[in-house]
Amino acid sequence: MSGNMLLVAVMAVAVAGSVMAFSSVKMQAGAQNEDKMVAGHSTGIYRTTGDVLDPEHDSRQLSNAVVDPDKYLREFNYGHVSKLPDGTTLREFTIVADDKRVMEVSPGVSYNVWTFNGTVPGPTIRATEGDLVRIHFVNNGTLPHTMHFHSIHAAEMDGAFDQVAPGGRFIYEFTAEPFGLHLYHCHVQPLEEHIAHGLYGAYIVDPKGPRPPADEMVMMMNGYDTDFDTENNFYTVNGIPFYYMHHPIQIEKNQSVRVYLVNILEFDQINNFHLHGNLFHLYRTGTSLTPDEYADMVTMSQGERAILEFTYKYPGQYMFHAHKTEFAEKGWTGAFLVRE
Repeated sequence: MSGNMLLVAVMAVAVAGSVMAFSSVKMQAGAQNEDKMVAGHSTGIYRTTGDVLDPEHDSRQLSNAVVDPDKYLREFNYGHVSKLPDGTTLREFTIVADDKRVMEVSPGVSYNVWTFNGTVPGPTIRATEGDLVRIHFVNNGTLPHTMHFHSIHAAEMDGAFDQVAPGGRFIYEFTAEPFGLHLYHCHVQPLEEHIAHGLYGAYIVDPKGPRPPADEMVMMMNGYDTDFDTENNFYTVNGIPFYYMHHPIQIEKNQSVRVYLVNILEFDQINNFHLHGNLFHLYRTGTSLTPDEYADMVTMSQGERAILEFTYKYPGQYMFHAHKTEFAEKGWTGAFLVRE
C-alpha cells in the first residue's frame, strides 16, 4: 500500500459493442500489466489489460441502488418499543423479503439483489439483553424465504425448516440473548444463493449495562458473484465496491470508535479487516466486555463477527481494507478521515 504510486487515468474498454468505463486507480510504479477478468454488462466476464479495477463513481448515480452506505453505516433499527405487563420491553419489527430487485453494483454491471426491507445489507436490528423481540416477517418475493438468527431461541423460531411461501407471513419471537454482535439471514436452500443475493443483516444485542459511549458503525463484508460461477467478481463493505474510498468515513481525533464487523461473504473461505495507522481492541462475537486481543487485523470465516474499538491520536486519512489483495482490488477497501 506504500511506495511510489502511479495514477492510471480514466480509460474505456470496448467489449462486444459495449463500453465499460474505469476511472482513476493507484498502482505501484513498475507493476506488470496482466490480463484481468472483469464483470461486464450482460453478467458476462470479459478480459481487459492492466490493474484498473476501481470504477470511481458515486453510488447515488448508480441505477436502482438499494443501499446508501453512508446512511447504513450508522443506522440502527430499535423497533417499535412498548412495555409488557410484567415490565419486559417489547421491540416489534416488520421485515419484508423481496427477490425482484435489480441493482447496478458498479457502472455497467447489474445484479439481481434480494432484499430485506429493500436494502442490501438488511436493516441492523438492535435490542437490549432481556428484551422480547417480535418480528413480523412478510415474504413479498417469488421464492420461499425465512429469517434465521444467530442467537439463543426456541427451535420453532430458528427459520431453518419452516419456510415462508411467497405471499406468506410469520412471526418470529424470542428473548434477546446473549448480548453481543449477531447476524440474521435467509436459511432456505440453496443457502449460498439466498445469502449471495443479499438476504442478511446485523443483529446487535446490547448488554444491560451499556458499553462506553463511542461513534458506532456497522460494517458488513460481502461480495457479488455477477456471472454465477461461484466466484465473486466484486467485494464490498456495506454493499457498494470502493464506496468508502471515494467517500471516506469521517471521525474525530481522540473519539472512541466502535465498529460492529460481520463477515457474510459467500464462496470464499475467509475474509479479513486491516486497519492502517492504528490498532484496535478486538471483542470476538462481542459476548464479553473484556477484549480478546489488541491487533490491527482480524480474519473471519463466514458468519463470524467481532466488535472493534479504537481511537485515532493523529488527524489525516487512513485506509482500512481486506488484507487479501484480490478482495481489495475488487472493491473491499475504504478510508477513515480523522478530523481535528
